[in-house]
Amino acid sequence: MKNITIGIDIGGTNTVIGVVDQNGMIIDKKNLLTKNYPLLDSFITALHDTIEDLIQKNNLFIKAIGIGAPDANYYRGTIEHAPNLAWKGIVPLCDLLKKFYSIPVVITNDANAAALGEMVYGGAKNMKHFALITLGTGLGSGIVVDGNMVYGATGFAGELGHTIIEYNGRDCGCGRKGCLECYVSATGICRTVSELLGKRKNASKLRSISYENLDSSIIASAANDGDKIALEAFTISAKHLAFSLVNLIALLSPEAIFISGGLAGAGDVFFKPLRQYVEENIEILFKNSVKIIPSEIDGKDAAILGASALAWKEIE
Repeated sequence: MKNITIGIDIGGTNTVIGVVDQNGMIIDKKNLLTKNYPLLDSFITALHDTIEDLIQKNNLFIKAIGIGAPDANYYRGTIEHAPNLAWKGIVPLCDLLKKFYSIPVVITNDANAAALGEMVYGGAKNMKHFALITLGTGLGSGIVVDGNMVYGATGFAGELGHTIIEYNGRDCGCGRKGCLECYVSATGICRTVSELLGKRKNASKLRSISYENLDSSIIASAANDGDKIALEAFTISAKHLAFSLVNLIALLSPEAIFISGGLAGAGDVFFKPLRQYVEENIEILFKNSVKIIPSEIDGKDAAILGASALAWKEIE
């Protein structure tokens, strides 16, 4: 029997359950449609059945279960008031799974899980001080100091995406205005493009695409083809993120900041202005001390690997 961990990524639409060994190899995985389980009890039953199917199919011995989920609290083992999940309030997910298993069951938010995945399987293997920024629908961040994930007193530390960068700025899903993720995320750059199309007269292939059909990959493709509106949108996004990273560097002095998610896939049109603005505005004490680089974890498997890394770290 092979020793493995189970990595679970819970999203509003889809939940992925993966079997992962200590080298980061995904042996098998299955999907559940989260939205098909509006009742928590039915979701837990389906999750348990799926885990058991994977164990029996692959003849496995589980060492631990790690879960990445929105608004998850590592200390309490809970998901708390997640706006994109059907189960409202505080969900004691770890306790519910522990009814079936006597092994460690741990949970953290998806960005923290991604940072742990980078530390165990990716580019941060030999680092004790780094941050990882996830640029998806929103902006998540995981921070590691002295080799330990930073959770803070409440379990919710490290929410860079919900630091306010624009007083009375864009409406944010958290209920406030001007949060970083409103400007630097897949949805944020779409909003920026929409504003630029109204302000600029430049010809752009983006003018023929409705806002509903616009996404960050389309903008990235246009930018890499030299589209001026798309390039400006990436420059604006890079500038907003750069100033937040300059502040983060002053507070933490990390060895590296890893960027993952959709915007990271745009390549130089995003990373070049991002690094430029950071170096122009960073305090001299930190000049050339921090690498700003793409994540080394494959995007499609990052969430599962991150959740499994959480499980392996818990065993250690």
